[in-house]
Amino acid sequence: MTGILGKIFGSPIFTWWNSATFGTRLFTATKGTKVGSDDQGNIYYQEKKGKRRWVIYKNGPVEASRVPADWHGWLHYTMDTPPTEQPLPTKEWEKEHKPTLTGTEEAYSPIVKGARAATTSDYEAWKPE
Repeated sequence: MTGILGKIFGSPIFTWWNSATFGTRLFTATKGTKVGSDDQGNIYYQEKKGKRRWVIYKNGPVEASRVPADWHGWLHYTMDTPPTEQPLPTKEWEKEHKPTLTGTEEAYSPIVKGARAATTSDYEAWKPE
């Protein structure tokens, strides 16, 4: 959609993929309790009665891979205590969390400068005559 209708129906009031909807923000304001936030600025909440848990993403797409492992465990009731109170132990070999890069400029691609990278195998591409 373009024009005024695109602006209206593309806003967070009607869509969830850009940000939290108006309904989610209203529910958060009335029934949510802030539990903590992560390095990306995402804020985590739980219902005052403790039954539901959710995340409000700071900026960018609403994408589950943007949630770090420790907060993912808390959101899915694998851990009762949030990472702000009891962080996950980390190993020295662990890498920093990164969201899925598919669809971005940083996504992996075997094509280098318009051509597929050379291989060491004996593969020969079929060419029609």
